[in-house]
Amino acid sequence: MRIGIIIGRIGGVDGVALETEKWIDVLRRMGHEVFIIAGQYENWDFDPEHNTLVVEMSFFSPESYWGQKKAFFYPDANIDELLEHINLYSNIIADKIIDWVHEKKIDVVISENASALPAHLEMGRGIAIAIEKLGIPTITHDHDFAWERGDRYISPHKEINKIVEETFPLRLPNSFHAVINTHAQKTLKERFNRDAIVVPNVMDFNMKFGEPDDYNKNLLRDLGIEAGSKALFQITRIVRRKGIEVAIELIHRLQDDNVKLVITGDYKDDEGSKYYNELINLIHQLKVSHLVFFASYLIHNKGFTGSGDGKYSLSDAYANATACTYFSTYEGFGNAFVEAVLAKTPVFVNNYEPVFWPDIGSKGFKVVMLENNELTDEKVEQMREIIYNDKLNREIGEYNFALGKKHFSYEVLEEKLNQLIHVVTHLPGVKKQDL
Repeated sequence: MRIGIIIGRIGGVDGVALETEKWIDVLRRMGHEVFIIAGQYENWDFDPEHNTLVVEMSFFSPESYWGQKKAFFYPDANIDELLEHINLYSNIIADKIIDWVHEKKIDVVISENASALPAHLEMGRGIAIAIEKLGIPTITHDHDFAWERGDRYISPHKEINKIVEETFPLRLPNSFHAVINTHAQKTLKERFNRDAIVVPNVMDFNMKFGEPDDYNKNLLRDLGIEAGSKALFQITRIVRRKGIEVAIELIHRLQDDNVKLVITGDYKDDEGSKYYNELINLIHQLKVSHLVFFASYLIHNKGFTGSGDGKYSLSDAYANATACTYFSTYEGFGNAFVEAVLAKTPVFVNNYEPVFWPDIGSKGFKVVMLENNELTDEKVEQMREIIYNDKLNREIGEYNFALGKKHFSYEVLEEKLNQLIHVVTHLPGVKKQDL
């Protein structure tokens, strides 16, 4: 089939873009031809036959920026200009999507979170207009929803709130939902009586990942960590919900100068660097500055091999990790967990809402799991044993890898995609395409 993917940005390091790339890989392996229409291509090998750029669909376009600003952040008393703006650019985007579907002879459309989260009002409405006119089978890959973001998508204008309520998530008779966790599946059913298929985030368990080699053997040395040390890695962005303060507290509680904490992410997403500064203060308060290393300058956030400019990849980071800390309080799924499993690296994790236990932990992974990020003496001792007992460390890594391959592999994604395509192409609301 000819599959068309609609996305605001492809090629970035955000979860939506990364998971979309995996869908593209698997769809191509299944023999489908994939076409992409996006507002931005970042670090992407642009192929004009299969890639279409619509600048108005970018999250960073003037159209999207102005719409978000006036809808949610700095609203004007008079809403007429904003409504005109949304209507104008929604129709411009809709027309371009319709032209793209006809030109590329698309059989099935996949909307990548653009029909779930109102981060780009004009794109979401444009997709809805186009999909309704076309009647084409449409899968909405829903990563997160407006109600999961507190008051971020609540406007003082009732007209904007009505647009959000009516448009996000897309609920047309020719559309069907793929969600990334069972909580979202239940919520869609309860709120809208909409069925959904849970498609977990996955990794390619047939690839080499997190393996020591001649390139990454010097990573710890390049960070200034002495030979013989054991390194716990926090392979996430620096944002409050990642619970990095618990990892710092763990390093303090272990009372061993040979156990270090390496934090790979930067704090670009930490507004005002408030959380980052709190972490720095905690490090100094606990007197562990010699044990905690910030490594974003040396480790890039995407890719499986070094970048060629002296930096290391995520795979290189996992190759040097004795264990990973992942004390998040909230995640839509948790890519970092699956990455650690793929790298055969033990994970110390918080039972984060709403996903970990229902969708991951209950499958039998061997982890040290905290409740409400409470770092008890018992849990610290369990972590200590995994850090120092190399045999136990390896056994846990191998066991979790086998379980991860069973539940979160490309083979699982292929099964789910086959199921989705069958369901969406047999919906009663689908129109026969005459492309």
